[in-house]
Amino acid sequence: MSAFVVVNPRSGNGRTGREWRAIERALGQAYPHMSVAFTRMRREATQLVRNALREGHHEIIAIGGDGTINEAVNGFFDINGAISPDAVFGYVTSGTGGDFRKTFGVSEGADAAVAHLKSAPVRAIDIGRLSCLTRDGEPHVRYFANIASFGLSGMVVDSVNRARIAKLFGGSFAFAFHSAVDMLTYRDHVVRIMVDGEYDEIAPISTVAVANGRFFGGGMHVAPSAAIDDGYFDVVIMGGAPKKQMLADMKLIYTGEHIENPNVRVVRGRKVVAVPVAETRGRAVLIETDGESAGRLPATFEILPKSLNLRC
Repeated sequence: MSAFVVVNPRSGNGRTGREWRAIERALGQAYPHMSVAFTRMRREATQLVRNALREGHHEIIAIGGDGTINEAVNGFFDINGAISPDAVFGYVTSGTGGDFRKTFGVSEGADAAVAHLKSAPVRAIDIGRLSCLTRDGEPHVRYFANIASFGLSGMVVDSVNRARIAKLFGGSFAFAFHSAVDMLTYRDHVVRIMVDGEYDEIAPISTVAVANGRFFGGGMHVAPSAAIDDGYFDVVIMGGAPKKQMLADMKLIYTGEHIENPNVRVVRGRKVVAVPVAETRGRAVLIETDGESAGRLPATFEILPKSLNLRC
């Protein structure tokens, strides 16, 4: 078999680069004819994948963290939709978070990921498309395979991506640490949320997760009932609780028990529109996709059913 392999050597605080030779040997058993490209800057994986598909590559493998996976997934699409609808995507998680792999029950570590990849069948999964504004106010489109969210989570991801020390202890610690720190200064934003033209609510929110997968934030089980190929998002709306209670309830999100909280609502739908209202204007409501800063509200999230062939 052949594949185009895109590698982020800096993922996992440089662990991917240090372990690349071992990963390459193991991967070569399944893909004896590999073309390999290394990323040097953020968002480069998207263009590398896009170019590879246009050159005729059929199977793409991403090596890195959830951010690298997100960038690679974006390479499968352009303004007209899927570049190569029959192409197949696979990944080896070697970053600091590993949220995407958890939905599929893949064990931690590159060895487990490569072993899984060798025997995994191909399955068509849903992809989310986000239309929003950049921090500078320009229209912007991003795709996501796992979860997009906004509010406190967007603020936390922005903090984590700029962090240095906390990330040295891993993605789970960094997200939990910055969640606790940012929660102390965060004020709920008032946002109008519309789902499929049927659900329409104006409410103060802390975090809203538009979930295709189940985990985010380095292991938080935010959407325990989400299915990655059912054609729907699970929209998890959290907000309205006092900060003291939010801090006390943080541990519940790791088990999925938070959805029983009266301050949490779960709505299922194909299209989600989120708009800041008068009380929030002037304060940017930040968005993240698969652990990467993506922009700010207003935003529209749309499901693209079974639009990516994933080896999982």
